[in-house]
Amino acid sequence: MNSKVFMVLRILLGLFVLVFGLNKFLDFIPMEEMSADAGAYFGALANSKTLTLVALVEIAAGLALIFNKFGALLALILMSVSVNAVLFHATLEPGSIPGALVLLVLNILVLYGYKNKYKDLLS
Repeated sequence: MNSKVFMVLRILLGLFVLVFGLNKFLDFIPMEEMSADAGAYFGALANSKTLTLVALVEIAAGLALIFNKFGALLALILMSVSVNAVLFHATLEPGSIPGALVLLVLNILVLYGYKNKYKDLLS
């Protein structure tokens, strides 16, 4: 992958997750109405402080990707957040899945850009 393209994708993913991670603490992007099942699930995540952990992972990953420090590690960790976001939207809120799909695609592209960092891990 071209280094300039990879840098743009990495920074885009970093900004994307940084904004949504900060939003979980600062609430500057209003949430849309959710279905009852999605609201119950989201409420359980909030009450168990799981969303706080997800927000911290997103903020750490966003900063790591923007500044290119430990980006390969945090992109790998962020993959679990990306997959869970897609699964949440696919099963409980299908109308709002495009953002989660963008997150997943960006995450996969960034992982591909870091593929050389994972060679020892996968051998």
